[in-house]
Amino acid sequence: MGTQIRDIRSVRAWGLARRQHFVVTRGDLLGLGFSEGSIKHRVDRGRLHPVGRGVYAVGQPHLTREGRWMAAVLACGEAAALSHRSAGALWGIGVERAGRIDVSIRRKSDVRRPGIHVRVRPSLSAGDVGSRRRIPVTTLVRTLIDLATELSRSQLERAVNEADKHDLVDPEGLRSALNEYAGQPGVRLLRTLLDRHTFRLSDSELELRFRPIATAAGLPTPDTKRVVNGFEVDFFWPELGLVVETDGWRYHRTPAAQARDALRDQTHTAAGLTRLRFSHHQVRHEPQRVRRVLARTAANLRRS
Repeated sequence: MGTQIRDIRSVRAWGLARRQHFVVTRGDLLGLGFSEGSIKHRVDRGRLHPVGRGVYAVGQPHLTREGRWMAAVLACGEAAALSHRSAGALWGIGVERAGRIDVSIRRKSDVRRPGIHVRVRPSLSAGDVGSRRRIPVTTLVRTLIDLATELSRSQLERAVNEADKHDLVDPEGLRSALNEYAGQPGVRLLRTLLDRHTFRLSDSELELRFRPIATAAGLPTPDTKRVVNGFEVDFFWPELGLVVETDGWRYHRTPAAQARDALRDQTHTAAGLTRLRFSHHQVRHEPQRVRRVLARTAANLRRS
């Protein structure tokens, strides 16, 4: 640390570099009282290392990935922020494209920088830009919408799942937030992705699809819509003590609904029943998986 302080020759500049991942701009240095000559002198002596037009690494030429992101944003000037795949990588919900850093600029500009994919977006609002690890970056919701314009459906689904897993976005909040971006590129695909997991079959269609799966798993005909322990259940095998509930993915369920489901499951468990949950999506699109789970569960129950 001491060497890096001597390199910059200013505690204020050291503080700035530390906050910005050991990266400073020429404007920062001039503002701190360094002359053009003193900047050149420090470059010649290896105390400052150019990492982009008007951007320098302090003390050492090699930057961390976050340092490179910061350098890219600074190189693009005012109102710039990390976006798209690079923003996804910073948020921890995706992998950036090798050899390219995505930066959006909220002003008209003709900036071109090697290794940086510059996107000129004057319509990008200030509210869509925040900070993560002190790096200007598009907000999580804005990042997901931008990613929806570039990623495949499966890649986008992984990004949404990662955001949920890391508690970066409230599931219901994500759905609600999309209302503010209606009509923008990426929103429709993102909605479709969420709806893929939240659509609900009608009771009759669900029963028509589920009964053959249960039969193939070696189960007898279940009771349907029967009240068990004070709750109406979707499918019930009293001889096995097995209850199967079907519902949409959690993006469709409110916290209150999730709390009710937890109480329902606890009540059935306390009564000695076995509960399984399948989404409507699984019943419709993953019947083989549902069958295997049902068959294995039934076999275990019969043995016990």
